[in-house]
Order: sequence, then structure tokens, then C-alpha cells
Amino acid sequence: MKTLDFKPKMISALKNYNRQTLMADMMAGVIVGIVALPLAIAFGIASGVSPEKGIITAIVAGFIISAMGGSKVQIGGPTGAFIVIVAGIIGQYGIQGLTIATLMAGVFLIMFGLLHLGTIIKYIPYPIIVGFTSGIAVTIFSTQVKDLLGMSIDNVPGDFIEKWIAYAHHLTDIDPWSAAVGLVSVAIIATAPKLSKRVPGSLIAIIVMTVAALLLKTYAGVTSIETIGDRFSISSELPDAVVPELTWETIKGLVAPALTIAILGAIESLLSATVADGVIGDQHNSNTELIGQGVANLVTPIFGGIPATGAIARTMTNINNGGRTPIAGIVHAVVLLLIFLFLMPLAKYIPMACLAGVLVVVSYGMSGWRSFMALMRNPKSDVTVLLLTFLLTIIFDLTIAIEVGIVCACLLFMKRMSETTDVKAVYDEIDLNEDADMERGNLEHLTIPKHVEVYEINGPYFFGAGNKFEDLMGRYGQRPKVRIIRMRKVPFIDSTGLHNLENMCRMSQREGITVVLSGVNEKVEAVLRRNDFPHIVGEENICNHIDLALARANEIVSK
Repeated sequence: MKTLDFKPKMISALKNYNRQTLMADMMAGVIVGIVALPLAIAFGIASGVSPEKGIITAIVAGFIISAMGGSKVQIGGPTGAFIVIVAGIIGQYGIQGLTIATLMAGVFLIMFGLLHLGTIIKYIPYPIIVGFTSGIAVTIFSTQVKDLLGMSIDNVPGDFIEKWIAYAHHLTDIDPWSAAVGLVSVAIIATAPKLSKRVPGSLIAIIVMTVAALLLKTYAGVTSIETIGDRFSISSELPDAVVPELTWETIKGLVAPALTIAILGAIESLLSATVADGVIGDQHNSNTELIGQGVANLVTPIFGGIPATGAIARTMTNINNGGRTPIAGIVHAVVLLLIFLFLMPLAKYIPMACLAGVLVVVSYGMSGWRSFMALMRNPKSDVTVLLLTFLLTIIFDLTIAIEVGIVCACLLFMKRMSETTDVKAVYDEIDLNEDADMERGNLEHLTIPKHVEVYEINGPYFFGAGNKFEDLMGRYGQRPKVRIIRMRKVPFIDSTGLHNLENMCRMSQREGITVVLSGVNEKVEAVLRRNDFPHIVGEENICNHIDLALARANEIVSK
């Protein structure tokens, strides 16, 4: 039975903690908190909830992920990857449905960690990750075009294609002032890193554009620039904890979206933690990280928050500014809490076009277009999975994309694994210089007697190997009296391979052919014996190496 793998990095990080590390963590935490503010607001609005819920998510989840997670420097909160799935759940099930789905995702994540699936999730194929990440980026960009250009569209269609058709029909409705705010915001964010890497470009853009919008409204009479306050009522009061009413029907309907949130959150958080490990020279505990993420997604929705996970951009900002322990993540959450309590009313003056500009830059960063184009040069199977996941993400939804992408990747993996197992026929003589399963003495080769066939399996014996046997056995001109199957290079055999091998042996016996197994390793032999294989082929026909197998074949032929 596997032991509980829950060892928060907070515990080990505080053992040799000192004043110098505390100051570095506090400085990094303050900077990350400021960086997280505009992103939390933007992600909340883009997901279909009020701006304060994005900040609440960053506060609650950010604190728990740092305190209970398996990475020293992980910063948690709402991310762009969840925008598509959250907006879809709200559209179909409402806010309460999102709350229940997030709670369920938290349970799934905790189960992933308890079942030690942290390392397995890392092996989801790279084309799938790039495909749905790029698809999410395109989808986020498409949702921000209306606000970026100030289009007057009452109800933007949810369907990707219909959305762009609607944009094309409303090109004449673009508000030049809103478009200017949005495009200038993008320009500021893009150029800010060249001037200062410490002050986030998104924060600069929000401050500059908010002031500009106020000045235009006050002194130039420009009232067409929509702000957060025009669309939402801003509250700086801490929400009460509310547990939603759970019904079996609702839970059944939300299993697929909840599982998508959990898988997406697991992938993104573990990728972020892995990237962080490479920078700081540490090693995160993936199962602890999943449990921490799960607890965060259990608690956050009770306070009105949305799904959260580890955020690569904020985690790297934390590292680059000196953060080295989970204290930095906790400070980041405290900074956001103070901003929420005392400065939240000012958020109503932020232009929607500016937030759209922030998300346009986020979507560009998420797109990973360089990785996407590099994968297009890979084998056709990888390109197929990449394009399929990408197109399903933007045309349908992320749930379908991940499900179909993983199924396709599994099928391709099975196909590739079956190709690694080679079954070959050995004719006339066996070259002993290539053998390691027998004492060859001074001999250079062994001659295969008449009426004897020798086959050799190289690789795991599972699905696909049986068909290769059938193809090879049909090539011999005459029916043999003995078939020797060399299994010295078979590391394991699964139930499918065992079934195929049994069928082949019984088919041979019906034709009057004796099957002799040669060079079976201990692990494979144990499987064969548990399935009563000696009774099928005969104990005397399971030989340790090829010279014994040939001797046994000669004995059978001579009789």
C-alpha cells in the first residue's frame, strides 16, 4: 500500500529561515501581488464573473497553494487557461454550477495526489499540451475583440465562428477612442519590459489608460470609453462562506467539466513547478502540489472564487525578484487582500478596452506559436494530435479537446509501442556471437534441424505481436514438427500477449506441432506459471536457453 505523499514545502523551507531570506521574500511578494492585480481582475471579467471574484481567487487560492503546495516558489491564482472552460460552465450551469464544478475539481485533484498520479500527469503528450494551450490563446483573443475595439454588440455569440461573423458585421461600429485605449495598452505592455523588468507593463498600462480615460471624460467630453464601473458594481467587502446545495443530478452533469478543470489545473501547475525547479535548482513534490491545488479549489469557490492553479508568469516574476520560499506567495496574497480592502473602489475607473489589451498580450504569450510551428515539422502522428486538439479547442470546447486529444495520443502510443516489438523467423542456423542466454563454448553457430521453426521476439509481448506471428508462420513452405519461440528479449508480457501466445500454442497443437519456449526470464515465466502455461505446452518444453530448446526439438523430431 502506498504511503501518503504530502510534504508541504513550507515545512522544510522554514527550517533554516533567516532575516535576509524574509526580506527577499517580502519584496518579491509585494511585486508579485502588484503584478497579479490586473491579471486577476482581467481573468475574472473574461471568465464571466465580477472583477472582485478574480481577486478573491488570487487571495484565497494564492495563500493555500503557497502554504500547502509542493513547490517553494509556486504562485497560485486564476489563469488564462481557465477562461474558456469557466465561461462555458457559467453559460450552461450558472454561477452555482461553476462553484460545484470547482469543488468537484478540488476533490479530483486531491485524489490525484493521494493516488500518486503527480508523475503520471507529466507524461501527457507535448502536442496535446501545445494544441489546447494555443487553442485557448486563440479563444481568449477572440473573446476580447469586442472590448478591445469598443464594438457595440449586445450579445456576442458563444460559438467561435459565429463570433467572428458577428465581428465582421459590426466593423462599422468600432469606437475610435476605445480602440485607441486598447491598442495603446497593448503597445505599453509590449514595450514596458525594455524600460523596466520590475514594474509590470500591465500595471503601467492600467494606470496610464485609466488616467487618460478620466481626463478625456472630464475635459474632452469623451463618454464612449466603457469602464469596469459601467458594467459591474464594485464591492470591497469580504464575501461570506457559502456552501452550494449539492444534488446528484447536478453532480453527474458536471463530472466532465470538473474533470477538465482538474486535469488542466494539474498540468499547468506541474508544468509551472517544473520550470521553476530548473531556475532555482530545486525539486518540487508533484503529489503534494496536487493535494495543495485540490485544497485551494475546495476552499476558493466557497468564498465566491473561480478555479485556480499555478501561474507560470507570476511564478517566474516571483523567482526573478528574489522569492525563494512559500512566504513570498503568502505575502503576495496579503498584498492583494490589502488592495482589495482599501483600493478596490478605484477599479471601477479602469477602461474595459485596457483590460482587453492586457488579455490580448496574455493570449499572445500563451499561444506558444514558435512551439506550435516547430511541432508542425514533427511526424504526421504528432501533427495530427496537435491540429486536432487545437481545432477542437477553438471550434467546440476544451473538455472535448482534452478527451479526444488524450484518446488519440493513447491510440498512437499503443501503435508505436506495438511497432517496437519485433518478431522474426530465424532460418538455417543461429549466430551464437549475438547470444547471451547460453554457454556457447567454442561454437560459432547452431544449426536448426529439419522440421523445426525458430522465432525470436524482441520487445514486450503485448497487442500486435500475435498478428506478427501469424504473418511469419504462413511464410514457411512446409508444416514443421516443432516451433521454438525465443523469449530472451521479452521484458514482460501482458494479458493480451498471454492470450495471443496461448491461442498460437493451441492452434499449433491442433496441427500436431509442439511449441518449445526458450530463454524465458523470471518475471515472464512467473506470469506464465500463474496462468498454468506449463500445463498447456508441457513443463519439459520451457527451456532456459536455445541449446536446450534445440536439443528438446531434436528429441521430439526423432520420435
